[in-house]
Amino acid sequence: MTSLLLSLTDLSSRDLRDPLAVEVVGLENYIRLMQDAGFRSAVVNTVYFAGVGVPLTVAVALLLALALNTGINRFRSLFRMGFYTPVVTSMVAIAVVWKYILDPGGLLNQVLAEIGIVGPDWLHDTAWAMPSLIGLATWRNMGTLMVIFLAGLQGLPQDVFEAAKVDGANALQRFFSHTLPLLRPTILLGCVLISVYYFQFFEEAFVMTGGGPLGSTTSVTYFTYEQFGYGRYGYASAASYLLALAIGLVTLLQFRLLRNRD
Repeated sequence: MTSLLLSLTDLSSRDLRDPLAVEVVGLENYIRLMQDAGFRSAVVNTVYFAGVGVPLTVAVALLLALALNTGINRFRSLFRMGFYTPVVTSMVAIAVVWKYILDPGGLLNQVLAEIGIVGPDWLHDTAWAMPSLIGLATWRNMGTLMVIFLAGLQGLPQDVFEAAKVDGANALQRFFSHTLPLLRPTILLGCVLISVYYFQFFEEAFVMTGGGPLGSTTSVTYFTYEQFGYGRYGYASAASYLLALAIGLVTLLQFRLLRNRD
């Protein structure tokens, strides 16, 4: 509640010595944000990151969950632990590994060079920096959704699939006509959880790119962090509440699209 009140004021670092100088400016901070080219760019970057990252992470996690549920019988626990390990690994440790992989002379470009492809400078190229962070985030977060989807798959009624198999439905038909509809509540939960994370993405940009190159990986949370660093506390608070509002609207949209219609 305090931060909401702050967002309606012009509080800045210079006011810490003289709190009585703080003025209530109402919605002025929100209006300024809408006119701020840096904030609009951060919004675009965040939508790009979440708009690509969420569906990609959901798809990869669902495929892994299906493989672990039906296609992998031996060493299933080992695979499950391996896919989940990035979730509990320190972001600093992950950043060290990925920076080595994505370095111009790193592992990925060395592999590409073996097949005659000259790889870019992944983290310092405006065209590739954001896709690189999306790849990192997908790899790091797919384990969370995989566990959720695997639990959902193991709770589905098997008699439905047996009946569909008797009726002649192949694996693909059973997946689209039975698995996906029955898994809808689990997919909704996974989408909501992962969307909240992706819209608040900060660590990837902070550790890997510093918001660059040329602001191409600056997210709304990173923009807010910078404003606090500049001592613009009221302005930064307003930015954080706009992000919270956006997350709420996206969550509402997901509930409307993915909820059970029975």
